Amino acid sequence: MIRALGRRARRLRGARPWIVDLGLTVLVQLAVTMPFVLPREPGLPPVTWISYAFTTLGVVPLVWRRRRPVLVLVAILLIGGVYKVTVDGPGQPLPYAGLMAFFTVALQCPGRVRAAVGAGSVVAVAASVGLETGSARELSFTLFCAGAAYALGRLQYTRQAYTAAVEDRAAQLERANRIEAEQAVARERARIAREMHDILSHAVSIMIVQAEAGPVAVRRAPERAEAAFEAISETGREAMAQLRTMLGVLRETDGPAPREPQPGMAALPTLLDRVRRGGPEITYEVTGEVQGLPPAADTAVYRIVQEALTNVVKHARARRVSVRLHRGARELAITVADDGRGPAGGGASGGGHGLIGIRERAAAHGGTAECGPRRDGSGFEVRAVLVTSPLEVGN
Repeated sequence: MIRALGRRARRLRGARPWIVDLGLTVLVQLAVTMPFVLPREPGLPPVTWISYAFTTLGVVPLVWRRRRPVLVLVAILLIGGVYKVTVDGPGQPLPYAGLMAFFTVALQCPGRVRAAVGAGSVVAVAASVGLETGSARELSFTLFCAGAAYALGRLQYTRQAYTAAVEDRAAQLERANRIEAEQAVARERARIAREMHDILSHAVSIMIVQAEAGPVAVRRAPERAEAAFEAISETGREAMAQLRTMLGVLRETDGPAPREPQPGMAALPTLLDRVRRGGPEITYEVTGEVQGLPPAADTAVYRIVQEALTNVVKHARARRVSVRLHRGARELAITVADDGRGPAGGGASGGGHGLIGIRERAAAHGGTAECGPRRDGSGFEVRAVLVTSPLEVGN
């Protein structure tokens, strides 16, 4: 029952205003018609069509109560005054039309208008009661009814203002949630693009280098050719495994997605060994306590080193590469330096997707990344700094 009433109330609020006003006008007309259809006490003058027409004329202006609330109230009061002076018709238990008009003035009009209308209404009510009975009881009752209508109008105004504020807040939250969702989708797309780029670029680069070195090794050192082919196979299998994991997370229709962790610093020695095969000589140095990093930061370190080495293999033609990790009090520094020529067309602002991905990964952890020629001009250097949690005392 309560739910049904609530639904009806919502439908009524959502209806067009003129329909609501027309319905209220009809309801008030039914109320003022009661004295004309109910049996009257003996001795009272009979009802006439003229008196009923005046009564109806005092109700009709309610149809325009939203458009001209003050004029509607004045018209109703004037028609009511003429009715009492010129027509000896039945009275009303309550001035329904006047109360509804006064309610609308309190609901819609600004403060100065309400004050002026209120003062004028008090004078009109006092004059009307004085002409009719002159009793203090009737005056008090009429003023009380007018005050109640005014209070209800102000309460309705407060309720509507509160509802509008809540709806506006809800709309703002919906827009903010939609924008946040769109931004989250964009960030996730960028993250997936970085992961796919790092995996494929590294794997394909290593496989190309090893494949190019394979024919030469077959002629000069067959044992190195075998190692090159093994490196190609191992690199391909690892790339397929990582891609399968990533695609399994994106598409879970064939069962639960695999939950293998992303590679981290523990996998760096294996990565370096793979690059060394048929590639440059690589040194690896770790200073400070690098254990206990959050999984996301641990993976970021691996991906940054992987992408830097991919650039070395693809572009640098380097003979020697040094990889250094240093954990300070609040940050982790990653340096990958080579003695080659650096990325084609590269520089401090290299525009390749790999170098952009390195900067994005560093920024995601509150750090920065710089890529460019070494200070002594002997090669290319990638330096990234990740902000980490403070080291515990004793580590």
